[in-house]
This record gives sequence, C-alpha cells and structure tokens, in this order.
Amino acid sequence: MAVATFLEKYDFAGKTILPLCTNEGSGMGSSERDVKKYAKGADVKNGLAITGSQAANAKAAVEKWFSSNRLI
Repeated sequence: MAVATFLEKYDFAGKTILPLCTNEGSGMGSSERDVKKYAKGADVKNGLAITGSQAANAKAAVEKWFSSNRLI
C-alpha cells in the first residue's frame, strides 16, 4: 500500500511513468493497471517485467526497453 499511497498523493499531471517490476512468474500482474488507477494524470507506458532470478542478466532487456521508450 505504500506505493499506492505515494501514487495517490503525488501530482503526476504531465508526467510519464514506465513501470518496471521483478517477479517469479506473475509477470506485470496488475501493476500497470494499478499505476494507471492511482497515478492520476500520468501517461503510463507499457511496463517491463523481469523474472527475479534473471534480474542480474537483464541489462540487454532493460536497455532495449529504455531505447524503445526513447530514454537512451
């Protein structure tokens, strides 16, 4: 609930959010939907889910995701 409370209280008008999460099989789950629900006014882009056991080897996937969102 700490993240939801933060998202509810912060002014995200005009901001872009790219959700990133680690998991052990559930993928993004409801993360994108929840961020859209709580971060009113934000432009929530498609997120990236990394399996926790693969996080140490995910640099290429993260860089590709950053590049596709014009962050690098």
